[in-house]
Amino acid sequence: MRQILLGGVAAVGLLLAGCNGGSGTTSAAAKTDATTFLASAEKELSEFSDYAARVQWVNANFITDDTDWLAARASSEGTLLSVRLANATKQYEGASLTPDQQRKMQILRAGIVMPAPSSGTPEEQKAIADELSKITTDLQSAYGKGKFTIDGKELNLEQLSEIISSSRDPKKLQQAWEGWQTIAVPMKADYARMVEIGNQGAKELGFSDIADMWLANYDMPSKDMEATVERLWSQVQPLYNDLHCYTRAKLNAKYGDAVQPKTGPIRADLLGNMWAQQWNGIYDIVAPPASNPGYDLNKVLVQKNYDPIKMVKTGEAFFTSLGLAPLPETFWQRSLITRPRDREVVCHASAWDLDNLDDLRIKMCTQVNAEDFSTVHHELGHNFYQRAYNKQDFLFKNGANDGFHEAIGDFVALSITPEYLKQLGLISTSPPASADLGLLMDRALEKIAFLPFGLKVDKWRWQVFRGEVKPEQYNQAWVDLGKQYQGIIPPGERPADAFDPGAKFHIPGNTPYLRYFLSFILQFQFQKAACEQAGWTGPLHRCSIYNNKEVGAKFAKMLEMGASKPWPEALEAFTGTREIDGSALVAYFAPLQAWMKEQNAGQTCGW
Repeated sequence: MRQILLGGVAAVGLLLAGCNGGSGTTSAAAKTDATTFLASAEKELSEFSDYAARVQWVNANFITDDTDWLAARASSEGTLLSVRLANATKQYEGASLTPDQQRKMQILRAGIVMPAPSSGTPEEQKAIADELSKITTDLQSAYGKGKFTIDGKELNLEQLSEIISSSRDPKKLQQAWEGWQTIAVPMKADYARMVEIGNQGAKELGFSDIADMWLANYDMPSKDMEATVERLWSQVQPLYNDLHCYTRAKLNAKYGDAVQPKTGPIRADLLGNMWAQQWNGIYDIVAPPASNPGYDLNKVLVQKNYDPIKMVKTGEAFFTSLGLAPLPETFWQRSLITRPRDREVVCHASAWDLDNLDDLRIKMCTQVNAEDFSTVHHELGHNFYQRAYNKQDFLFKNGANDGFHEAIGDFVALSITPEYLKQLGLISTSPPASADLGLLMDRALEKIAFLPFGLKVDKWRWQVFRGEVKPEQYNQAWVDLGKQYQGIIPPGERPADAFDPGAKFHIPGNTPYLRYFLSFILQFQFQKAACEQAGWTGPLHRCSIYNNKEVGAKFAKMLEMGASKPWPEALEAFTGTREIDGSALVAYFAPLQAWMKEQNAGQTCGW
């Protein structure tokens, strides 16, 4: 999962909010006034976006007290601007507007992350906006600077994550896992204050709380969106339960009852990922027998002399093979593709659109391995999406919903199949059908393992935002949700001052997380539709749309829509259906699920 700096309003953290009330104007003059208002608002937002995006870029790439100050100031200015524009929309409540005008007003009302209150004098408004901006900037910087010392050596997140993915010593795993969690302890008080401020702002602008505001961005009432999420989870939960049961048995066989019991939850540090959100790091432990594909992509990439630039060039070539234009030269001049040695940076992979036109960039500390090979395809999906909708009006320069933006790149990455690798010359022969269980298992450890984590992050925040979980309960609620949805627990008792949620970037980074859960459903819908368009008749997991310009043309039409239409219309444009559905994901993994059920026979599944 990777942070993205989206085009349009969200790009610069313009914390747009909604409001109720208004004059009920219905005259033709209101339409004219609305046209003038929206044109002025979009011009102002666009100009501010150009400035603030660059401030955020510099801050993320040069973390210092000075750039933190600049980022906080820009964020505060953006907050004041967004609240002013949101409040201005109330004069058009009840007015007879065009569909586009109504949609733009809704984006101004609900395109929100963390709103500052708008009551009080201008000086009071600025003071609380400044406080909020300083908190959000400090939280991100604290994460970016996070380190923990082991055996006298100061280790950053990548180094600690390497221990989690490669070590098979339970003591070392626990030390690295617990060590990274310590970086979040100082964040807790600031996080609680941020929630307090944000909820006050949300209520002033007509929402019950921040959770209601975030859920208002999906072209349906908040309660309906929550119901949709539960429906999707009910479709895919049985598949996750089978994977959990199978994986737990393998970990028990590897480590024994004292480390991983045969029943109950799984220890979080044993799953190969710092947050137990994806389990590819333990493929060697859970790999089905006799399913070796005949290659190790990690080793192949090194053997074929891939470097970070070549990784990104290869990702770009996938999109151009679909008929999309190459990235601008400035992309290569201005992106940060490897970790610099001379400064602190936020290494969390992200895609950026700095001018809402052509200044596209990625920022990631790329390593030559299979995971980052996939990550590159994912991040470039954001960039190609950003450019596809750059002719839309400013408020429509965004994904159909935030899940779409995440799904685009992941859908393309599903085409990283043996056939695709063969076309690239990375392998010489495709593995036999007998290897499919291994290929599916590797992908399940990435995709299926993630699903309940994708729910946990925002379910925790919804509880916090709604006041159901108080600051003193933050960590226990996080642990409880991990056990409830993932069947995962920490490796040991957590300290009283722990704030484990803060050790996941998207919490201090204030990035809504439901988008990722939705994207993991949508990408398989896209895959199924694309492969049907391509006339593919084999197993869905073997299908690659690389070099298929017919599919690419239809794909581009969906991308070009941006946020100009409700997301069901964008979904229908490419897949032929208006309903998000988990059946394509379940069908993709059906052969693996049937095999896992056989392996799980006699096991006590669940936790």
